[in-house]
Order: sequence, then structure tokens, then C-alpha cells
Amino acid sequence: MKLKYGYYHLVAILTVSIWGLTFISTKILIQHGLTPQEIFFYRFLIAYIGIWFISPRRLFTHRWKDEFWLMAGGIFGGSLYFFTENTALEITQASNVSFIICTAPLLTTILSLLFYKNEKATKGLIGGSLLALVGVGLVVFNGSVVLKISPVGDLLTLLAALSWAFYSLIIKKMAGRYPTVFITRKIFFYGVLTILPAFCIHPLRSDFSMLLQSTVLLNLLFLAILASLVCFVLWNVVLKQLGTVRASNYIYLNPLVTMVASALILQEHITLIALAGAACILLGVYLAEKK
Repeated sequence: MKLKYGYYHLVAILTVSIWGLTFISTKILIQHGLTPQEIFFYRFLIAYIGIWFISPRRLFTHRWKDEFWLMAGGIFGGSLYFFTENTALEITQASNVSFIICTAPLLTTILSLLFYKNEKATKGLIGGSLLALVGVGLVVFNGSVVLKISPVGDLLTLLAALSWAFYSLIIKKMAGRYPTVFITRKIFFYGVLTILPAFCIHPLRSDFSMLLQSTVLLNLLFLAILASLVCFVLWNVVLKQLGTVRASNYIYLNPLVTMVASALILQEHITLIALAGAACILLGVYLAEKK
């Protein structure tokens, strides 16, 4: 039993590690001219097409109420989350977004305790979560004492974090009713469907030639196949097996992976303060996961 759940912890770490690399891919795609909305649309559309090869052929859930919940999951875990986060990046500092988005595990814990009586919050979990959040702050702000507050941008980021927390609760609610790949397929479908209104403001360009550029295509496939199709399926399994609170704490590792990847790929410098933050994140996640 311990080996079984140890396996799910490793899957959670692997999934979050891959998600930590998506920032770099998204940055590269934006530099090549794609908008955040277009990146999300193509990412989820390719993932939706791909998951049909492994998903049950059922079109709808058994009950319309369940269909509603999965539509809500597609909004909270897909279109609303990515739209608010990417819009915030255009308004406020990237460091603000990186830090505030990592309040998602804390918000998930609070909502889980409110809505699910079987979720318990130990002192180690709370203390570890707060220590990891401090570590995130050290990594993200890197010792800078200048905090520029952008009310609209920061509120949008907080909405994104809250959106992901609601997504986690929805997956927990639906996990025992339908196969994980079916749930994930519906999430992709409703994510793509509900992002379409955003193109009324910024129309989807009809020139698809840039999508055939090797750099653009490879990064889109990484985001769609690995970071979306594979990772969303794995993450939904992890949420089911470990619970929303314990699984969500691994999201604190996201800035740590981004920091290491940025140093290796973008040659960004890692400071002593960032290393101290990394140590706080690792210790905090360990304490939060320790029973």
C-alpha cells in the first residue's frame, strides 16, 4: 500500500515538473507571434483530438447534472484559468503572477475543508504549506524589496488561483463516477468551447503558416500532448488517489522547476536567495506530505 501511494507521489512530482516547463514554451510561442488565447486554443484542441484515441466513445455523462459539473471543470481548469492568468501577465509583473498563482494549494485546502468533511488539515500540512509559499516568494521575487501592486492584474491572478482550486474540487467530485480519460476529454472539450468568446475581442488569425514553423509546432505539441493530454490525465488520477489537499501541495514545486529550467535553457542566473527559497519549498512540501 505504501509503495502504491509512493508511486502516486512520484507521478505528482513528474506532472508538476512538466508543468514547470510550460512557462518557457509559452514564452517562446508568444515571441513567435501567437497570442495567449491562441496558444490555449491550439493546445487544448490538439489535446482533445488526441485523447479521442484512448477515451471511451461515450458522448455525454449519465446525468445532465454531471455534464454541467464537467463543463464547469472545463471552465475553471481550462478557459477561465488560462485566460485570467495570461491576461494578468499582460497587466502586472510576472513575479506577481508567479507568486499569487501559487496560492492555489492554500485556497484548495481551505475550500476542501469547507466542502469535504473527510479532508483533514494537520499542523504539518498547514505549516509545510506556508513554508513552501514563503519559499515560492523567495524564488519568484529573488530578494527584490520592490513590490508593485496592480489591482486588476493581481485580482485576475487570484481569480486564476481560485479557479484552479475549484477545478480540483470538481475533479474530486466526479472522479468515482466516470473513467479518468473520459473526464479529461470532457474538460478539454468545454475548455475549447468556452474560450471561443475571447476571439470576439481578439479574432483568431486565419494565417496558419506560422504553426508549421518547426519551433512553433514542437512547442505546441509539447504543450498539447505532454503538458495537457498526458499531464491532465495523470493529475486527475493523482487528485483521486491522494486527495485534493495533498496533491495540490506539489504545485509549490512549479516555480522551482521553472527556475532550474530557465537557468539551463535561458541561461538565467540562480542567486543564493533563490536557492534558499528552493530549500524552503522542498522542506515545506515534505512536511505537508508527511503523515
